[in-house]
Amino acid sequence: MTRISAFINRKQHIVSSLKFSISPFTSTSTAIPFHRHFTPETSQETCQNNNQQPKLILKPTPDQQQSIVSLIKSTTHKPHLLQIQAHLTRSFLLQNPKFSLLFLSALCSSASRHLRYSRLFFSQIKYPAASHYNTLIRAYSSGNSPKEAFFLFKEMRQKGLKPDPISFSFVVKSCIKFRSVLCGLQVHGRILRDGFRSDCLLLTTLMDFYSSFAGRDEACKVFDEMPQKDTVAWNVLISCYLRNGRTRDVLMLFDSMKNENFCEPDDVTCLLVTQACANLGALEFGEKIHRYINERGYGSARNLCNSLIAMYSRCGSLDKAYDVFKGIGEKNVISWSAMISGLAMNGYGRDAILAFEEMQRMGVAPDEQTFTGVLSACSHCGLVDEGMEFLNRMNKEFGIKPNIHHYGCVVDLLGRAGLLDQAYQAIISMNVKPDATIWRTLLGACRIHGHFTLGERVIEHVIELKAQEAGDYVLLLNIYSSAGNWEKVKELRKYLKDKGIQTTPGCSSIEIKGVVNEFVVDDVSHPRKHEIYDKLDEINKQLKIAGYVAEVTSELHDLGAEEKADALSCHSEKLALAFGVLATPPGTTLRVTKNLRICVDCHSFARFLSGVYNRKVIIRDRTRFHHFIDGHCSLNAESIESGLCLNEWPFEHQSNLESVFESLFGFENLTEPRSGFENSSEPQFG
Repeated sequence: MTRISAFINRKQHIVSSLKFSISPFTSTSTAIPFHRHFTPETSQETCQNNNQQPKLILKPTPDQQQSIVSLIKSTTHKPHLLQIQAHLTRSFLLQNPKFSLLFLSALCSSASRHLRYSRLFFSQIKYPAASHYNTLIRAYSSGNSPKEAFFLFKEMRQKGLKPDPISFSFVVKSCIKFRSVLCGLQVHGRILRDGFRSDCLLLTTLMDFYSSFAGRDEACKVFDEMPQKDTVAWNVLISCYLRNGRTRDVLMLFDSMKNENFCEPDDVTCLLVTQACANLGALEFGEKIHRYINERGYGSARNLCNSLIAMYSRCGSLDKAYDVFKGIGEKNVISWSAMISGLAMNGYGRDAILAFEEMQRMGVAPDEQTFTGVLSACSHCGLVDEGMEFLNRMNKEFGIKPNIHHYGCVVDLLGRAGLLDQAYQAIISMNVKPDATIWRTLLGACRIHGHFTLGERVIEHVIELKAQEAGDYVLLLNIYSSAGNWEKVKELRKYLKDKGIQTTPGCSSIEIKGVVNEFVVDDVSHPRKHEIYDKLDEINKQLKIAGYVAEVTSELHDLGAEEKADALSCHSEKLALAFGVLATPPGTTLRVTKNLRICVDCHSFARFLSGVYNRKVIIRDRTRFHHFIDGHCSLNAESIESGLCLNEWPFEHQSNLESVFESLFGFENLTEPRSGFENSSEPQFG
């Protein structure tokens, strides 16, 4: 206690001394001369100046210097920092690297972050060292002026100071932040010239740089050149693949990482791979990750649990999603939002609303993401009145201003209900600027309802934003072809050809024994292609006996009925389903994920297949799930052309989920058709 009291007394003494020292510059009142607060070691030296006054040279004792160090470390307020700087200046400690670096670090710390002041102080240091530059470069790289970090790096080199790995690491991060590929390449070249090829931390930062600019191959090359790869490097590489849409390769990287002897996947790895499984709909691999999480003791991490809920929901496995949700000890708003969104995307709109109400009873306040899930639930299930009510409650009751995602759900809701003019007016009257996505949502609704006049107007808005994509013109093609306006179709196809605009091909994937197999239309790249096409021919014959007839309205070319049926016969989801029937035992559930929305014909094909082959089929397209059991769909096949599939599942197939959700939300008869669906619609296109 004696030492602590002595330290406090010394600190108070220094503070009082600093107050006296700054007073000659800030006040005209009399004050005790600053030098009287120092020991007799303080001396005076006469110098010639305008007033011929003696110049004070204050030499703090070692104890006083230590007190100054402690004071600098504990100070964040600018007025106090100014006083300390005045003392450093008067005591000639400013040019001492120990004190100048410590003070500069205090200025650049996240607690204070006075960058303008830091730069001015830095300019007063006559001979700054590399550590001074590193401190300021780090502050700029994480601040709002990352380009200044690059300029400081150049200045550092011009003064003959050799950057170290820390310097390079921070300047690379600044290049990422101000989005300069050229500057980053220059820094990479300097790293190689200065001989830092073996610094794993620095090379990991470089991988992150290339990943940020879709430089997957360059990031892989840096990774391969690492002498020793740690878990962080593997995570950055996995993040690179995930960010650049190579989600299937993420699963391979996880397996490769587990086979390494030097490092093993950690909780961050599991989080990234779980997201990849969600994107692919790879349920089997996701279950393997879940087991690994539990084996390594990560099961109590709430962020991982939330990610698992999203993964299982996006794989169409709501019972497993609920099991994870139920096991979370303290559910936060992210947990509830993930569960609500999972219910919404699987077509259980009213159940999602019940979950929202239960969330409020549990005292968890909703956030923006929660309302996105709730409004999406209303949109998927055609609950127009409920959706508009939630939009009004957001601001009035919860103080949350609707953002572009919320308005997008409302436009989708109105568009599915056929209220296209109201949807258009909702976009025009929004408090935020409409983006291309929200216009595309309305364009999809125009396709379903054949409103090509409004569709042309929407395309004009997209072009104004300079964000038009091939998919926008495909939607317009759908509108013209549905209306039988083949002249317009011909003109638009010529325009696309002249402009060199290429559409995104439909791609479907199916996971078999932990391996994700991808197919495109008329695919011949699979090693078992001959078997797959033979099986598809067999399936088509069996389905035709059961009454399946190709929905030729899904073909956008002006062809005869027979030619249209042939063109539809090898869509990607049909190939994926044929491979699933070929490669799995009878009775196995088939799960297919598609990057576009399922067309009417493929929906009918999957529905008949589930009944003829006694298979449960789950297809996740770009916006929602379709669960097929015994020739029925969770979304009514007869209504898909108008954009809506009503719930028509046989009750016995829902007993498991019914008990799950009843225990959570306390409602009965999960499978009873929801009222209010009949007037809703969802745009569907291949």
